[in-house]
Parts: sequence; structure tokens; C-alpha cells
Amino acid sequence: MQVQMNRIEASRDKLGEGALWDSRTQCLYWVDSVRRLVRRLDPGSGHVTDWVMPGLVGSVALMRSQTQLLAALNDGWYLLDLDTGAVTPFARPSDMPHDARLNDGKTDRQGRFLVGTILEDPWSRTAGVKCAGTLYRLNADRSLEQIDDDIRLSNATCFSPAGDKMYFADSPDCEIRVYDYDGASGRVAAPRTFIDTRPHGSLPDGATVDSDGCLWVALPQIAAVGQFDPQGALMRTVKTPCPLPTCPSFGGADLDELYVTSLHDSGNGRLLSPHPDSGFVFRITGLGVRGLPEVPYAG
Repeated sequence: MQVQMNRIEASRDKLGEGALWDSRTQCLYWVDSVRRLVRRLDPGSGHVTDWVMPGLVGSVALMRSQTQLLAALNDGWYLLDLDTGAVTPFARPSDMPHDARLNDGKTDRQGRFLVGTILEDPWSRTAGVKCAGTLYRLNADRSLEQIDDDIRLSNATCFSPAGDKMYFADSPDCEIRVYDYDGASGRVAAPRTFIDTRPHGSLPDGATVDSDGCLWVALPQIAAVGQFDPQGALMRTVKTPCPLPTCPSFGGADLDELYVTSLHDSGNGRLLSPHPDSGFVFRITGLGVRGLPEVPYAG
């Protein structure tokens, strides 16, 4: 089976992130964090719909209603009405650090929405000083829990097929952590290092899992997505057509297509790619694997 890549013809993202497939509607959602957009692709027609949000967008989750989406913005979670475009406050952390905003996130197998923060300057760290960033869990009753702390730049949040393991990255550390995760009780064990990405030449960005329990991780510094087995060993790297891929998500009728977002302009002057394909979404076929359906938020 030959691997093929096709560029999705939509307006160019500055910072594409948060790819999320809705198996019910056969549509792809993603965000342009810098342009404050939630975006939807209908692959059948090629039509792309955009919703302008009132703040920087980190990630989105499906809702049980197909006319709604839950978005993590700067300071909290907001409900987006896909029919009217109305945006309504949904939940907000009382302890959100002033120099942080919500970023990468995903629902667990029970429909809780876990979202981590990104600091204003995630690349500087004072030795011995704890960072203010947090990994939050939004439960079905809208209550919030702190799952982890001392985080600079949250990424790669996803769950094993059985839901008994959570993967997460604080990207500047160049590692992916794994947490034993009890979906029934919500109990989360202390993390341990699952993958050190430094030998692979990149920090980790977004991630997803396939039906075999392999982890697919965007490796922006080598312009690739890596497939890691359930023990954390690299199986293969799939080069992307442009530098700085950011977030993969399986989609398609059989969940055997991999959609990958990418970065063109980080908006803060730190990252800018002049490559003509940077900032576009790509569909990769012929990988020979399948993903898993995303779980709507349970609230």
C-alpha cells in the first residue's frame, strides 16, 4: 500500500492545531489558534466553514449534540453553537495563572475533557522554581480538577484504546509522559517517561492513538509524524510535505486516513515558515492502520 498525501484546499492557517474527527458527521474540525478560528472541513464537498472565537483557541471537543462544540479558549471553556455562531461561557478555572492560557486537550474514554495550559513564555525556566502551568480535567458536571502541574507547554494529550493510559507532553521537556488512568473512578497515577523524543530530533507536539494502541506524534523539528508502539519504540516516521506539522487525527469513513495540521506563523515572532505548504492541513492515506472514534464531552 502506497502512502499518499493531499493538501486540503482551505485558507492558510497561521497556527493550525487541535485536529478532531467527528465520525457521526464525517467532518474534520481543527483550530487556527492565532486567527482565533474554529474550522470544519466536509471532505465530501470540500467545503470549509469557519467560526470566529472571542479569544485564542487551544483545542475543541465534540458535544453529544451535533450542533455544538466545546472550545478551550484563553481563560476557560466555551460552548459554540454551530448553527448560529453564538459563543457561551461554559466553565472557567478559578486558579488560572495570569501568564497562561488553555491549549491542547482531548476527551477521555468516558467523555471528560482534559486540557493543559501554555505559558506566555514556555521556553524559559528558572532552576528549582515550579512553573505555573496546569493540566485540568473538566468533568461531566462541569467541575474542574487539577491533574498535574509545573507545565510550560501542554501537548499530545490522548488515551489508549482501553482508556487505562493517558499520554501527555510538556513539549519543552522533549518527552511524552504516560499516566495509569482509571476511567471509572477518574483516579490518575503519577506520570513516568514513556518516550524521550530527543534521539528522534524533535520535541513532541500533538498526538493521537490508533486501534492497535500505537501513538502517532507530530515531530515538528524533523517535519514528520512518528508512529510509536505501545512500549514507546519508534516504528516509523512519515515525512510531511511541509515543515512544522502540529497535530494528527485519524479520520475518514474507516478512520484510516490521517489528517495533520501545520504551522505557518506562531504569531509571536518565534516561528515562521516560508514554505508554500506551511499552514495547511494534509490528508495522508495508505498507512495501513485505523484510528478510534473521538468521544463527545459527557456533560
